[in-house]
Amino acid sequence: MHVKQPFWLVAILGLLWNTLTWAAEYPDFVTLVEKYSPAVVSIQTKSDPKERSKRGHPAIPENSPFYDYFKRFFDEMPDMPTEQLTSVGSGFIISADGYVVTNAHVVEDMASIVVGLSDGAELSAQVIGKDKRSDIALLKIKTDTTLPAVKFGDARKTKVGQWVLAIGSPFGFKRTATQGIISALGRNLPTDNYVPFIQTDAAVNPGNSGGPLFNLDGEVIGVNSQIYSRSGGYQGVSFAIPIDVAMEVVDQLKAGGKVSRGWLGVLIQEMTPELAQSFGLDKPRGALVGQVLAEGPAQGAGIKVGDIIIAFNGQPVQHSSDLPLMVGRTRPGISIPLTVIREGKELSLSVQIAQLPDEAKLQQAVVESPTTNRLGLAVAELPPDKRKQGTTGVLVKDVDDGPAANAGIRPGDIINRINNIDVNDMKQFADLIEQLPAGRPIPVLVRRENGALFLALTIPAENKN
Repeated sequence: MHVKQPFWLVAILGLLWNTLTWAAEYPDFVTLVEKYSPAVVSIQTKSDPKERSKRGHPAIPENSPFYDYFKRFFDEMPDMPTEQLTSVGSGFIISADGYVVTNAHVVEDMASIVVGLSDGAELSAQVIGKDKRSDIALLKIKTDTTLPAVKFGDARKTKVGQWVLAIGSPFGFKRTATQGIISALGRNLPTDNYVPFIQTDAAVNPGNSGGPLFNLDGEVIGVNSQIYSRSGGYQGVSFAIPIDVAMEVVDQLKAGGKVSRGWLGVLIQEMTPELAQSFGLDKPRGALVGQVLAEGPAQGAGIKVGDIIIAFNGQPVQHSSDLPLMVGRTRPGISIPLTVIREGKELSLSVQIAQLPDEAKLQQAVVESPTTNRLGLAVAELPPDKRKQGTTGVLVKDVDDGPAANAGIRPGDIINRINNIDVNDMKQFADLIEQLPAGRPIPVLVRRENGALFLALTIPAENKN
């Protein structure tokens, strides 16, 4: 005979069942923290003391009767006190002999670096190398004991929605644990072209930088690096460097103290739906080449402005942001197959990847590389010596058949003014060219050798679009 249970007993049993089920499904963060936090360290840094300059005296004319008095008064004042900057960050031990990974910005320009271990010991650390582009630094601490080290996961196998655990020293509170999920993968930030960031909602604040991001197997899958915040604190959007990217950098830093990256020598932009339609594509894909840098690998391979790079070394390029990651992780000196779309047709090319120049040389290459436009000419920024002389405009590097050649513009000319508007730089020049009306003469002022002259430029009406 079936016995009907009281309502209250059914409710309690249901609540108990739900609680047990929830507990079984919820991650055991307690065990994770106890087992793996000993490999997480805090990092305290101090900069060199810097003397502040003497107080400046008021701008009083030298012929003033008060000039000598005020000059002597302010010159005899003592220097301001020395200033020393301190900061705190996080890191994690990757080997039992004392190698530690953290963010490059944590130890940038710091004279003293102290690593705090989980047992309370504090040890000085040496910077083996750091890489600003990936924001990874490798430290070494001296110790006679065997240190606990993390184990690595495969960031490529992570999925959006997976649980993650962050451990670090936010605001100096050592070994703080926070949990969350992976919010997105392959995020590209405006200032970072070589890191496909892992986005999480684990609480990360100043001081967490350089700390590990664990999966539920206790494996490090990322290095906490940045937060997106309008207040300076956590607002639900954090970014971590995938551990495979970080360890590629670490291996190079350990071997030679610096990182070598591949370089293609192009400036690219994303394909929008409108651009895709204008190039005859069925949907946006690939990286559109907007500029080919002079004497770079791309120029040697025959890549041209307007090419759409859709594959690199056999891997599809879906978005423009994919290409810098692929190129950067390629060893300089080897030849790589490329697939581009040019004038609606696929074309196979081979390019020998070069080493990425430093920032100064890279910027100089961009400045010196000509770009073509609807006038049929290639221009570049003026050399620094010309700008120092007060010259403005853009330098004509090459002239093809077209409106510019018909107007009499020659290589070596400096275009100072077009359509009665002064030309300041290449970007403004490109904007002016796009706005020029077709079918009627436009005045162009050029400087040639030691003189200046106006030329009449006409863009044919049929080329307006």
